[in-house]
Amino acid sequence: MRADRLLSLLLLLQNRGLMTAPELAAELEVSVRTVYRDIEALGASGVPVRAERGPEGGYRLMEGYRTRLTGLTDAEAGSLFLAGLPGPARDLGLGAVLASAQLKVEAALPGELADQARRVRERFHLDAPAWFRDADPVPHLERISGAVWERRVLRTRYRRWRGEVHREVCPLGLVLKGGIWYLVALAENPENIVRTYRVSRFQAVEETGDLFTRPAGFALAAYWAESSRRMEAALRQGTARLRLSPRGQKLLPMQFGAAGVRALRGAGPPDGEGWVEVELSVESEAVATGDLLRLGTEAEVLGPPGLRQAVAGAVAVLAERYAAGR
Repeated sequence: MRADRLLSLLLLLQNRGLMTAPELAAELEVSVRTVYRDIEALGASGVPVRAERGPEGGYRLMEGYRTRLTGLTDAEAGSLFLAGLPGPARDLGLGAVLASAQLKVEAALPGELADQARRVRERFHLDAPAWFRDADPVPHLERISGAVWERRVLRTRYRRWRGEVHREVCPLGLVLKGGIWYLVALAENPENIVRTYRVSRFQAVEETGDLFTRPAGFALAAYWAESSRRMEAALRQGTARLRLSPRGQKLLPMQFGAAGVRALRGAGPPDGEGWVEVELSVESEAVATGDLLRLGTEAEVLGPPGLRQAVAGAVAVLAERYAAGR
């Protein structure tokens, strides 16, 4: 571990020039005292590290010195696919590995390309989770990730809506969707069905010691695309007719995403006050009632009759509750 850290320290100084001990400590996730010891170790091994005193001082390599010890390990090479996702890489236990791999790649680039890579990192950042939602706790993610990589069968305890189930699964891949981790796995049962599990709902995970063979031709991205399409089709089986105010037309995409955008594309002509009629794909009546209430007074449900009555009933209950003046 110390050898890896010394190489990372060397590459930081090579790639970024003058750095202070606190800056190096933050990058390497160690104490400043450890940085001092590592700087001494580099100097003792023949690396020309210069210490510059004063408020603008720090450590730098002697002008013109460069190392070519930049070979990637297997783990570092694999981690580069997560280069734009430092948070998820950290969740998977690959944060330090990814940082080391990025330093090695940057050190191997010609000067102009290395500068361009640094500018991209400074100017673009991907934040995967949605707004106003804390990330799921995923205490078993690292173990699951290891099992995916090594094709190890897992014995799990999983919390579903209808209760907990105990199941052995063959983990095929992990998907990060909207800041939420999902496991795609082959359930060990007579049907051998590929299923999707939300990682935060695993209550216990342990390896059985057995290995499995991945299904021939299985492609994670293709499975996920088809699974997502089927799920949306299964959920949104109903259609609601709405009248929307001008403000409601702005709220619809915010509340209903792509379904709201599609509804507005097919909107009828506005009336004298700017209200329009749209047809919106919705889930079950119970779910749609709650969803549509989020539009408040900026929408009116015209149909179907059952949904209109359900929304009207909910509004009446709310009016009565607030009229009581508690």
